[in-house]
Amino acid sequence: MFFVLSKVLWFLAAPSNLLLLLVVAGAGLALRWRRLGAGLAALCGLALLAGGVSPLASLVFSPLENRFPEFRDDGAPVAGIVVLGGAVETGLSAARGQLVVNDAGERMIALGDLARRYPAATVVFAGGSGRLTGDGAVSESAITRRHAASLGVPPERITYENRSRNTHENATFSAELVKPKPGERWLLVTSAWHMPRAVGCFRRAGFTVAAYPVDYRTGPGALTIHATAGDGLFELDIAVREWLGLAAYRASGYTEAVFPGP
Repeated sequence: MFFVLSKVLWFLAAPSNLLLLLVVAGAGLALRWRRLGAGLAALCGLALLAGGVSPLASLVFSPLENRFPEFRDDGAPVAGIVVLGGAVETGLSAARGQLVVNDAGERMIALGDLARRYPAATVVFAGGSGRLTGDGAVSESAITRRHAASLGVPPERITYENRSRNTHENATFSAELVKPKPGERWLLVTSAWHMPRAVGCFRRAGFTVAAYPVDYRTGPGALTIHATAGDGLFELDIAVREWLGLAAYRASGYTEAVFPGP
């Protein structure tokens, strides 16, 4: 139920969708209440513009991305690496017969890089299907298995967790699959903005991990003015979804803190 509700409610709560719906509602209201409708449409239109081209997305992103520092190899042995799904376009990959990644593709680059840097480490790819209806859906793990060689990794080198649909399930099912031992060092690879929620879920599952953040959207201390409103709104949607996800996961007991940190 949580998975279904999260998908449906987010469609309505995404800033770009919500503001656009309010613009349309304002236009409709203007047919009867001209000043009220026109004012609502104008206000939400300006909010769309501000969210799209102003540094607002950077301001919302920055605390998420800077919560965990970049990984620095101190020479300690690495027992395993867990790479979270969310970067593979399963439908396009299946249709085109090649690995197609989205804007979080750095997760897959890190998979290939870390597998080569730590040849003795266990490599886990955690990714099922995030489709609302799972009927006939191809999992990210299945696509990764087919195209692992294109990342420079033999398919048999990777352990595939193919049931998870969200971050909570990534952590729970990965812990069940590999059963990490106390004192082992496991690297967790996901987008920097997603790392607080991911680490919180792994801690809740009893799986101790070291953060390996990738897929940065902001520079250190930089405020970004976007060239197009579409770019800014896309990033604003991601950041707002992550903050809402942190609150929802804490309320559901999937994490032990609202904003997990190092």
